[in-house]
Amino acid sequence: MKGLLSNVINPISIGVNGRTNHLHYPQSLQPSSKSLQFHLGMNHSRPLHITASIRASTQHFHNTAPSKENIELWRNVDAVCFDVDSTVCIDEGIDELALYCGAGNAVAQLTASAMGGSVPFEEALAARLSLFNPSLSQLQSFLHQHPPRLNPGIEDLVQKLKAKNTDVYLISGGFRQMINPVASILGIPKENIFANQLLFGSSGEFVGFDKNEPTSRSGGKATAVQQIRKAHGYKSLAMIGDGATDLEARSPGGADLFICYGGVQLREAVAAKADWLVFSFEDLIMSLG
Repeated sequence: MKGLLSNVINPISIGVNGRTNHLHYPQSLQPSSKSLQFHLGMNHSRPLHITASIRASTQHFHNTAPSKENIELWRNVDAVCFDVDSTVCIDEGIDELALYCGAGNAVAQLTASAMGGSVPFEEALAARLSLFNPSLSQLQSFLHQHPPRLNPGIEDLVQKLKAKNTDVYLISGGFRQMINPVASILGIPKENIFANQLLFGSSGEFVGFDKNEPTSRSGGKATAVQQIRKAHGYKSLAMIGDGATDLEARSPGGADLFICYGGVQLREAVAAKADWLVFSFEDLIMSLG
């Protein structure tokens, strides 16, 4: 596409009162029929809160206590692929960008449909972007004003996986420009990012997204995981996420283990089919041994 800008956003480091802040879930957390909110007060440009939309108790699910086989597999995987929005990060990136551009509610509704699997991902992505058409300047301003908000425990989990020589990837239906700062914080190389790319014209106007990226369409995460596994010859691989597109990654030649993270959004249809359902990354850290 003629006139497109090759656009790189510099990683943004997070500093809050000169220290790293973490949220801690109580070990006795038992989801109820009400939405659960956790708050952490800090000097931040946005209030930090996590909402877990949980409509059923854990008794509704059979997979909150992992099998011995899944624990063993988790401890010995060669690579772990993480979803980003509502998994690594607290927020859904496209929803936050849309809110910044004045189209938050409408886009959030489409995001829920896409993540629940009721609308083909590529259709939902195009529809969401068409509601607000973010310019390059809006994107850059958003990134500088709203650095990534990581979920509690994810930094420790990634560090522990690296210490075990387990390779870590970020696979997202979100956008590279917004995920690069996340990867920088976690120490994940850019070549380990599989995500979409926003495209801008010569004047910085929004012109679309790169439809050649596998993550731009339904089944794309499964394709990305299969490519990763084939390229590196991994014997076993785990996928961690919250949405239907993450569940799709557990497929022949793809992920052997799908762990559903329900600490932000609990999508019951996805959680019910997961090999293991967790509400805190601390569970995964402790299970690594």
